[in-house]
Amino acid sequence: MHDLDEQQWRELLQRLRRFALWLTREPGSADDLVQATVERALSRRGQQREREGLRPWLFTILYRLFLDTKRRERLHARWLSWFGQGLAEDTANDETERIVLAQADLQAFARLPTEQRALLLLVSVEGLSYKQTAETLGIPIGTVMSRLSRARAALRQLTEDDPAPSVLRRLK
Repeated sequence: MHDLDEQQWRELLQRLRRFALWLTREPGSADDLVQATVERALSRRGQQREREGLRPWLFTILYRLFLDTKRRERLHARWLSWFGQGLAEDTANDETERIVLAQADLQAFARLPTEQRALLLLVSVEGLSYKQTAETLGIPIGTVMSRLSRARAALRQLTEDDPAPSVLRRLK
């Protein structure tokens, strides 16, 4: 693809992994998603011509692969439910107060719908413009702005009204 040096690739991959981790909520799945993204980008590198558009293009690929995976998982879960099997999620608690409070904020963020998390991550964390975010997610720029406003309000409500920190253990 583009003439990026090793450090630029590392930074780009870290950004993609961070985004994937927030979407999937699982390190292994995030790594798989980033790998699939890079494979897809390399196989279609002729479609991307501008160096400045590389990052949004990779985020677009990653997000669309994530959505495709979610659709397949829902179909698979439906099949499993027909056979009486279910899926479970694991949660972990940390012991220090600082980590617990930070974890509560992250959990509030994780409770947001996928679309809201994606918007907040792309605009606030990755620094993409509204236009780039709109192109990445395949939605109009006005929709990005209104959904982003609702996402910020929802996050504010989750963190201020119902922080729900994990239970702390008292150490002697």
